[in-house]
Amino acid sequence: MSRINRAGVTVDVALGALLAAGFALVVFVATGGATLGPNTWVQIALIVVGAGCAAALILVNPPGRANGVLAVALFAVLAALTYTSIAWSVQPATSWTEANRTLSYLAAFGAAVALARLIPARWPALTGAVGTVAVVTCGYALLSKVFPATLDPANYYGRLRAPFDYWNATGLMAAMGLPVCLWAGARPVSGRVLRTLSVPAIAVLTTALILSYSRGALLAAIVGLAVWFALVPFRLRGTLVLALGAAGGAIATVWALAHHAITYDNATLAARTSAGHDFGVVLLVVVVLSTIAGIAATVGMDRITLSARLRRRIGTALVVLVALVPVAVVAGAAASSRGLTGQVSHAWHTLTSASAAQPGDTAARLSSLGNSRSIYWREGLKVGEHALLAGVGAGGFDTARTRYTTNTLAVAHAHSYLIETFADFGLIGLAVSLALLVAWALACRRTLGVKRADERHVAEQAGLLTLLAVVVIFGISSLIDWTWFVPGVAVPALVAAGWLAGRGPITDTPTIKSRRPLLTQGRGAAAIGIAVATLVVVWFVWQPLDSVDSFNAAITAMTRGDAAAALTDARDAADSDPVSVDPLWEQSAIYSALGNQAAARGKLVQATSLQPDNPETWLQLGAFDLQARQPRLAVGELETAHRLDLASAPISQQLAQARAELLTAAPAQTGSA
Repeated sequence: MSRINRAGVTVDVALGALLAAGFALVVFVATGGATLGPNTWVQIALIVVGAGCAAALILVNPPGRANGVLAVALFAVLAALTYTSIAWSVQPATSWTEANRTLSYLAAFGAAVALARLIPARWPALTGAVGTVAVVTCGYALLSKVFPATLDPANYYGRLRAPFDYWNATGLMAAMGLPVCLWAGARPVSGRVLRTLSVPAIAVLTTALILSYSRGALLAAIVGLAVWFALVPFRLRGTLVLALGAAGGAIATVWALAHHAITYDNATLAARTSAGHDFGVVLLVVVVLSTIAGIAATVGMDRITLSARLRRRIGTALVVLVALVPVAVVAGAAASSRGLTGQVSHAWHTLTSASAAQPGDTAARLSSLGNSRSIYWREGLKVGEHALLAGVGAGGFDTARTRYTTNTLAVAHAHSYLIETFADFGLIGLAVSLALLVAWALACRRTLGVKRADERHVAEQAGLLTLLAVVVIFGISSLIDWTWFVPGVAVPALVAAGWLAGRGPITDTPTIKSRRPLLTQGRGAAAIGIAVATLVVVWFVWQPLDSVDSFNAAITAMTRGDAAAALTDARDAADSDPVSVDPLWEQSAIYSALGNQAAARGKLVQATSLQPDNPETWLQLGAFDLQARQPRLAVGELETAHRLDLASAPISQQLAQARAELLTAAPAQTGSA
């Protein structure tokens, strides 16, 4: 290897390690995306990184076409729409936090577009980083089963869900890592160590994928792997690597499924710990055996050269085997008691019916078609139909759905990017999202559209096609789940998508000598403008977190009996997040404690004015008036709450009590007259 090549590999390893560390921070800090504090700091970090990459692009100004700019611009339109929706949202406080999330996603995507133009030759670093974070995340998830008392003592679920607290995200991370590990193990120019380790890495990923019991992630993995094998030329090598790794994963999976303390819900901590230690031994054996298999495969691929004729025969045989799978499925359906058409009809009914039996949290769900998606999707479509043009605001589905359903399931998302977008942003949101998808696809076509890459670019084309498979896997998952809202899996996929959009034709590789002068007055001013704008944006993104901190401080002050300090903190919380009703409810509680009932009620009335479509604001006001012996007022307020939430038991109970008190009060008033 020449000195230049060694230097390039060193840079790739260093940059890849840096990117993997950044992805890991998003995974383990932001986790499932539900806690405001960690998410806010991750969002701020992403925004700062994105702004820095944009400033660097402006300063360096590499020659050539500005690839990916249209996709970035349309992503910015989507982010702007998310912020604008605060004005009409049924839950504007949630819309603000969702807008911040979308802005951070834009920053990640835009940063990748900029880096692809600045350092196009460093694509191996990104590909390796995606694979590394997937293996590390899934390895940690499996270790949470090995050492439950240390890593996850409160988790009594059998399904693998660490570190996201959401099994489908864990399964998706495993699925996203599979094409990268195939690429690492199959490409001839990889080092022997990397190719060897790809086999145990696949064993870890497949074990995590199956133990998550995530049907959506499994489907996405199958589609993504199909894309990889269809487009990447290392098919036979990839088949060998996948088969060896999957065999190791099968050993660990079968052992785990046979031990209920590992894979069933509600096992005691003692049982989980004992079985977990045994599982750790099994995993260690699997990793060792998979590594040995990886060594043998690597040596074999280096020493054995198959003729073109033999490769075609093997490839044909593999294609036939794959093609026989759907044939066997059709034959099995035809031989069933329902017959082919009856079996298809039954399967479709089970898949789409809201009343179909739901699968349990066991491995049997992997072969079950019953699911709750049809419920969420119907509700999302209903919400969108009643706010057809602009939707109910970012994150508003959760609040708006309750006025159209008596379903008591607690659900925050519509479990589909498409349907969630329709509910939250209406036809406008769908149009912007479709335009963004088309712009990204066209940019990817420019990047990957070289029909016959020469020998210098074959490796890069294979690597970028691997990133495309990763993005496809994430896209499939987002169509049938809410994984878009989980930063740990969304950010690596968005960075991969941004790189594909920004790279441009792989035959275009600008050199340092061909670049324009580094700095001009205009570009320097633009970079300074980006820095100033970033400070303003970061301050705006931080405001909801500052409001929560002040809100918590108010609660602490009331706990120690300092009502004056509590009121000050609650007012600060309202100033930081003027669209949130939580600070108003806290002020009402403080005024009640001070005996100022008029001021307490005034804050509750203000909350209903701020969020008139939120049933919780009317419930709070109705409960206050009911306690204040004002049943006539309470009935009207609670009827409004009930109209906005048909399934709420607390609202129904309060409304029944208010009506009963109103009927009791009416005869007394008549007798008095």
